[in-house]
Amino acid sequence: MHTRAASWLRHRLGRAVVLSYALALILPAPGVWLRRPHPLPPTHLTLHTAPILLSLVLFSAGLQVPVRALGGLLRHPKALLAGLVLHLAIPLAVVPFVALLLRRTPDTDGGSGLLTAMILVVAMPVAAGATVWTDKGEGDQPTMVGLVLASTFLSPLTTPVLLATLSPLLSGGYAHTLADTGRLAQGGFALTAVVLPCAAGLLGTLVLPARRLGRLVTTVAPSAMAGSLVLTYVNASGALGSVLTRPRPLLFAAALAVAALVCLLSFVLGRVAAHVLRLEAGTASSLTLACGMNNSSASAVLITASLPDKPHLLLPVLAYGLLQKTAANRIVTRLRPAPSAAGA
Repeated sequence: MHTRAASWLRHRLGRAVVLSYALALILPAPGVWLRRPHPLPPTHLTLHTAPILLSLVLFSAGLQVPVRALGGLLRHPKALLAGLVLHLAIPLAVVPFVALLLRRTPDTDGGSGLLTAMILVVAMPVAAGATVWTDKGEGDQPTMVGLVLASTFLSPLTTPVLLATLSPLLSGGYAHTLADTGRLAQGGFALTAVVLPCAAGLLGTLVLPARRLGRLVTTVAPSAMAGSLVLTYVNASGALGSVLTRPRPLLFAAALAVAALVCLLSFVLGRVAAHVLRLEAGTASSLTLACGMNNSSASAVLITASLPDKPHLLLPVLAYGLLQKTAANRIVTRLRPAPSAAGA
C-alpha cells in the first residue's frame, strides 16, 4: 500500500530528520516565516502552517490503522488499560522528581521554563510514530495502535488535566503561562489539530473500498512523511534560529540534560511496569515504547501557537524528540521476540 517514494523515505527518515535540524540551524529564516500566521485576503481566514502539517501527519496515521487487528484488544485489554493508566501516571511521578532536582540549580526560576516544556511533552498523546518502531521490533502492533488511538481521542480531556495538575510546580509566571496553554488545549487545539484528523483517517479506513483506500494511502503517506520533515524544520527553526545569533550554551546543555532525564525515566518506568505485569516480549516492547514516546510534534505546535514569544522552550522538546527515537531503537532491539516465539 506504500509507494516506492514512501518506502524510500521511510528507510531514510532518521537521516532526513537530522538534515531538517541541520537546515534549521544553517537556514532558519524560511522556517521562522512559516511559523507565523498568514492572513488569506480577501477572506478573514488565517493560515497556520504547523497545525496543518500536524493534521496531515495524524490523518495519514489514522488512514493506515489496521482496524481489524484491534478486535483482540477488547478480549485481552490488560496491556491497553495498563498503557493508558501509565500514560497519566508517569508524568505525575517524573515531573515532580525533575522539578525537585531543578530547584537545586542556580537558575532563578528553578528551571521552570525547561519544566514547562517537559510538561507539555509528557501531557501529549502517544506518538503515532511509535507504531513504526513497534513494526520494526516485531512488537504487539494492535496494542500499540490501540494506545495511540485511545490516548489521542482522550487527549482533549487528559492534556488539560495534566497541565492543571502540574502547573503548581512552576514559578516566575510560568504557572500562569501553562494555565493559558491548558485553556487553549481544552478550547479546541487537541480536538481540531489532533483528534479530528486522526478520526477522519480512521473513518476513511472503515468506509472506503479497499482499492480506493489503497490509492488514497499511496498519495497521502509520502505527503505526510514529507510534511513531518517540514514540520520538524519549522519547529527547529524557532528554537535553533537564535543559536547562531545569540549563543546560549548553558541553556542548550540544560535542555538536553532535562530532556534526557525525563525520556530515560519514562522508558524505565514503562519497562518496569511491563515486567511487573509479566507481559510477553512483543507486548512488553509496545507498552514500554508507549510510555516513552509522546507526540513531541504536537507539543511543539502547541508551544508555537500559545507561546510565540518563547521559542527557547522548543529546545528541550526537540531534544526529547530525538532522544525518544534513539531510545526506541534500543528498546525494539533488546525486546524483539525470539525467533521461536515469533514463529509459534
